[in-house]
Amino acid sequence: MKTRALLPVAVAIATVAVFITPSFAQQTFGGNDCTVDCSGHKAGYDWAEKNQISDGSDCSSNSRSFNEGCQTYLDDANRGSDEDDDGNEIED
Repeated sequence: MKTRALLPVAVAIATVAVFITPSFAQQTFGGNDCTVDCSGHKAGYDWAEKNQISDGSDCSSNSRSFNEGCQTYLDDANRGSDEDDDGNEIED
């Protein structure tokens, strides 16, 4: 009988958990949080790769995500920029 009485409480807790749990995890690129879709990180990485950047002081723009993408290239030039850290494709 007590089990049946607890069922409404369990349902209420589960319902609240669904609404307070984010529907998707934060996307990351090179260990850095992406603001929306990691396109800024991708742009910074691609720019650093294209310009063969070898010094972190060259990764200084007005965009934090661009700078982090540039730094990610310096940290791992073989990583590539087509996917986030979870393997999800980053759109151009």
